[in-house]
Formats: sequence, C-alpha cells, structure tokens
Amino acid sequence: MKTAIVIPTYNEAGNIKDLIEEIFKIEKDLEIIIVDDNSPDGTEDIVRNLANKINKIHLIVRSGKRSEGKSRIDGCRYALVKGAEIIIEMDADFSHNPKYIPVFLSKIRESDIVIGSRCIPGGRETGRPRLRVLLSKLANFYIRKSYGIKNVFDCTSGYRCFRREVCDKIKLDSLKAEGPAVIPEILFKAGRLGFRISEFPVVYENRTKGVSKFTLKKITESLILPLILRFRGIF
Repeated sequence: MKTAIVIPTYNEAGNIKDLIEEIFKIEKDLEIIIVDDNSPDGTEDIVRNLANKINKIHLIVRSGKRSEGKSRIDGCRYALVKGAEIIIEMDADFSHNPKYIPVFLSKIRESDIVIGSRCIPGGRETGRPRLRVLLSKLANFYIRKSYGIKNVFDCTSGYRCFRREVCDKIKLDSLKAEGPAVIPEILFKAGRLGFRISEFPVVYENRTKGVSKFTLKKITESLILPLILRFRGIF
C-alpha cells in the first residue's frame, strides 16, 4: 500500500536533510511530506532543494500562527489527497528513530493505528532531562484518565502510523487542538469509533542538534483540552 511519512518542522535545518536520507536508506518505497511552519533558519530551502531532485519529497510551507497540531493535520490531509493508504507521523529531531519504520509497516497490517510507545516494557526515553520525562509521564497519565483510554499506554506519542480510513472517519477538520494535544484527541476519537489500536516499544532519544520546542504551554493545552471537550458534551 502507498505510504507517506508526515514530518512537521520548525527550525530543523540541522536535522532534516540527514533524517530524510536516513529514512530513504531504510525504506525507499514511500513519500515524505515535510510541513514547515515558516522556519526562519532555512529548513524550507533545504527541503525544497531536496524536493527538486527527488520527486518523493513534498514540501508544504505554512504561514500565519505556528501550530504543530495544524501542521500534522495539513500533512495528513495532503497525504490523503495524494492517495496514501498508510500515514506515518514522526518528529524531525531524530527523537523518533527511523529504524522503526519497517516495524510500523509490518504491524499496521493487523491494526488501524500503531503507536511507537515509551510506556510499555522495552520502551523508554534516553538523554532527556528528568523533569521533562516526569512531566511527560504525568501528562500521559492524566490524559489516559481524562479521556478514559484504557487500551493505550502512550497517548502522547507523536510517532505513530494510521490507515487512511482513520483520518477519513475522524474528520480531520473537526479536531479542536492546535498543539501536540491533537495527538491524544485523535486517539480518543479513533477509539470511540472502534478502530484497532496497538503499541510496540520504542526508545525516544534526545535531540543532538537544534533547540527543543517543548514548552509548558504545550502541556497546558493537552491538560485543558479534555475539560473543554467534556464541557461541550463530546464525551
């Protein structure tokens, strides 16, 4: 089945070329969609130069307000238009190791969503500040409880794989989150629609180039969104 990898970027000039090359070394038969949030560091130019040489690389440049959530949605929407049957989402900073891509493609045969999980045996984070790891675990626990998600242990993992039917049925335009909170929101809606969700263990690695986009504001949105959806009677 036709596979697309969606990678949102902002100021990833130090990583994006190496990541694209590494992905193609591991799996050549796929399309890479870079959704850049108008990076001032030249990320767009690097990707555009690569796209001019390799027709499997696609570049979307967003304008206006930065939004990781909207970048992910725009990338998935573009992948669907291009006929992708399988969509993988991953970060650009090498925290999501491309070596797991073949595992995703194998496991998606038996699932509708596959998650690269830090929260099951064999999964973990390395090299990241202890406070960040702790906040991530607490946020994940809160989100699981708030959404009532019982069969998924890493609800905040941005390294995951979908069948196109998931994106079609959850209606991407209906999603409320603008930041990383879109990740658990999609899982919640997919779970309610009865899609099969599975996890396998991955190791998240701390970036070695560039600056982390992690902020307390992003965590706050993830914590507030379940309350907003509950208030609106969505669950």
